Amino acid sequence: MSSVPEGSAAAGPGRTSPGTSASVTPFPAVGTSPSEPVPEVVGTELGTADPPPGAGPDSPQVKTSLQMKTSLQILRSLDSGPRGLVEARAEERLTRFGENVLPAWRPVSRPRRFVRSLRDPFTSVLLCLGLVSAVVSAWGTACVILALVGVSCLLRSTEEHRADRSTAALRELVATTATVVRRASADAVPREREVPVADLVPGDVIRLGPGDLVPADVQVLRAGGLTVHQSALTGESAPVAKYPLDAPDPALDGAGPFARPQLCFQGSSVTSGSGTAVIVATGGDTRFAAAHDGRAQRGASAFDRSVQGISWTLIRFMLLTPPLVLMANAALRGRGLETLPFAVAVAVGLTPEMLPVIVTTALARGAARLARTSGVIVKRLPALHDLGAVDVLCLDKTGTLTEDRPVVEEAVDGADLPDPGVLGWAALSALWTLQLAELPAPDALDEAVLDAADEAGGWGPSAAYEGLAALPFDPVRRVATAVLRRPGRVGIHTLVTKGAVEAVLERCALDGIERERLLALAGRKADSGLRLLAVARADRPARPGAYTPADERGLTFVGLVALRDVPMPSAADALGVLARRGVTVKVLTGDHPGTAARVCQDLGLRTDAVGGGDGIVTAELVDALSDAELARVADRATVFARCTPEHKARIVSALRAAGHTTGFLGDGVNDLAALHAADVGICPRNAVDVAREAADVVLAEKDLTAIDRAVLEGRHSSGNIATYLRITLSSNLGNVIAMLTAGLMLPFLPMLPAQVLVQNLCFDAAQLAFAFDRPAASALRGPTVLRSRDFLRFITGFGLLNAAADLATFGVLALALHNAAGTDGEAAFHAGWFTENLLTQALVLVLLRTGRSAAERRAGGPLRAAAAGLAVVGVLLPVTPLGPLLGMSALPPLYYLLLGSVLGLYAVGLTAARRRYERRHPAGVEQERSVRKAGAEL
Repeated sequence: MSSVPEGSAAAGPGRTSPGTSASVTPFPAVGTSPSEPVPEVVGTELGTADPPPGAGPDSPQVKTSLQMKTSLQILRSLDSGPRGLVEARAEERLTRFGENVLPAWRPVSRPRRFVRSLRDPFTSVLLCLGLVSAVVSAWGTACVILALVGVSCLLRSTEEHRADRSTAALRELVATTATVVRRASADAVPREREVPVADLVPGDVIRLGPGDLVPADVQVLRAGGLTVHQSALTGESAPVAKYPLDAPDPALDGAGPFARPQLCFQGSSVTSGSGTAVIVATGGDTRFAAAHDGRAQRGASAFDRSVQGISWTLIRFMLLTPPLVLMANAALRGRGLETLPFAVAVAVGLTPEMLPVIVTTALARGAARLARTSGVIVKRLPALHDLGAVDVLCLDKTGTLTEDRPVVEEAVDGADLPDPGVLGWAALSALWTLQLAELPAPDALDEAVLDAADEAGGWGPSAAYEGLAALPFDPVRRVATAVLRRPGRVGIHTLVTKGAVEAVLERCALDGIERERLLALAGRKADSGLRLLAVARADRPARPGAYTPADERGLTFVGLVALRDVPMPSAADALGVLARRGVTVKVLTGDHPGTAARVCQDLGLRTDAVGGGDGIVTAELVDALSDAELARVADRATVFARCTPEHKARIVSALRAAGHTTGFLGDGVNDLAALHAADVGICPRNAVDVAREAADVVLAEKDLTAIDRAVLEGRHSSGNIATYLRITLSSNLGNVIAMLTAGLMLPFLPMLPAQVLVQNLCFDAAQLAFAFDRPAASALRGPTVLRSRDFLRFITGFGLLNAAADLATFGVLALALHNAAGTDGEAAFHAGWFTENLLTQALVLVLLRTGRSAAERRAGGPLRAAAAGLAVVGVLLPVTPLGPLLGMSALPPLYYLLLGSVLGLYAVGLTAARRRYERRHPAGVEQERSVRKAGAEL
């Protein structure tokens, strides 16, 4: 079992951390009948009996059946009682209902991952081209393509399997054991004992204490100051009071299950107090499991959309190229099917064969770096690209922007003037209530009050008082009262009451006008994001009898203690860094709008929407908006308050529909829908199991700094992939255009299929350097998105320039080989064009690498080395013994002199075209705008 933090030692009088006993509210005894059959209670919400036939899910009958059972009714329906189940009955139910465990996700096997990798569009295209090559007996081409497909699928499946193993190592049980009340026989004395959580069954009576995780869905039978933290299910940052419901409460009509004070759910944790509860649902019938099973299928991610867009653009070219080659050669040269291998080779030449390998290698290296340096696990490799493309990050404030612990902001009197005495009285009430009621630990608000009193250097006049009795906080009264006595002041007892503002003011001797004024004051402070405790006191004649809640009347109002959430120390800096990266942060929280706005204000995050409109949107407004309207509002707003899990998922989907690439950081069951709705789901390693299983990226800590490192790594990998695509596709397109033109102009094939294959292999080997390159700083400044329209514009322009250089080489070859004829002329032509192609591709590698400054382009060490190797192969291969085997012969020196001139002009034209493209490239402008827009929100 986990535990809540103990109260810290204090300088105040006698501040301690007492034992664990607490007063409880009794419940009526309920008899059991072992012979009575067990009702069918599991499998319906909250473990209640089935609703009437034909009743809809929102009908009053269903709501009453599921949510309005009292303690007596639920025990009877479960055939249980306060003395717990008989062991034999518990074993019978365990066999009937199964173990209390969540349905496990089956791990994906390696062969299945391998086959699933074939669904990648480029991989599928390559596989088809490889099969076509085999059909036309181009065995060399077929073997190379199929080998590339196999290597890519193996790399991807291996890396994702390794990520799954790392995630499996992080799994923690929701709880290991629970304290259950059971009997050996019907007449035996009930005994408490620890049993594995998996052995719990409906009808078991369990004990709950501070720090316990609720092991199943339960209904509270009795409680003493019991509060439960159910943020993993609802997103609420504050603990919720729980107590038994022994009569139907009309005030709860229409309330959701999480608002029912008598119900606790698996995945919640006990913050303070103690209680006894009966289990109403276990295993797959719990709310926790329902959220687990109800996970939605994520739509296409940013990576999927980008790759599909580029893939279909290339697929159209590749499907069109072979028929054009065949028809042109048949019409102009009278060639038949003997040109089919050449046509297939041309289509293969247009294909970026290394894309699956380079994408997988770049992403796998980035994921490995993150795991090694930051403890971040990327479960789905394309999610690393999606991180680099994220321009909107949605998150909750608790644990990310704040430390989930309040601190005292101010203590004021009824006139809203600072008054240290208010804090002293509040601290004295908290201290003596904690000690005399024997509460196990102070709650978060009391601990903040005690710490503030200690830091203030004293407790004021209240320090002289000693405690006599205490009425602990009760979720119905919503106040706590300490009865004090000041030494030397005989015959007078002082009652100090603190709690909810409305509850305290009801107990004060105030006229209606004054009460309304104080309520308005408290409302203004709450709207500014503060949590409030009201403090009141009264002097009463000493008496020997016990004090009761009836004595909490006619009090004198003392003042208000205002508390605020503590921002994470690194949150403000991290928000600034993310803004400069072009990532806009949206806060989706279940808290009060004022609380969320105050946290954003403390962190410097603007809540007034950029471009007009309200920066804080409530759940009520979200419900009133259509999807299109919500997309427009979500684009402007910064904070969404009072959000349910459904609201979070809808907001994330609206942002995606507006064209944003979204990331969502969550850690609870209530975040599952939003995790699936986002392009990339992120969670910390201490998140609940189902959130870790649903997330794409698992952080070592719930920290924005870790997200920034992951975003940078994603942009690093995506930048290399984008550079590879630009360079490869433009070069390939230029070669294909030149090859088609030459095929129509020449009486022989401009390049033999074997030569095309070797050229592609050389270029492919050089392209592996992209996976190891370090992109320039300019590639990391904003989100990296692979847009098919931008790529088409780039590769068309630079492809035509490359084709022009290839065609200019025809003239050079004509001059250098004007005396050559027959077979020797063909072999020399093939050698000359082979050399020129590899040299131009080497130039492209160097001159088109991402980076706007000369220093950035010079930093591409791996690519420069690869380009040098490619140039050496292009020059030397035709004169080696391999040249004649490939149908190439040595070239005269004049050719190299003329080719040098062509390459020099090509380099000048390439440099000028790149500079012009960088000045006019719309994507760069949009990126700079997105960075400025995000920066304006801080």
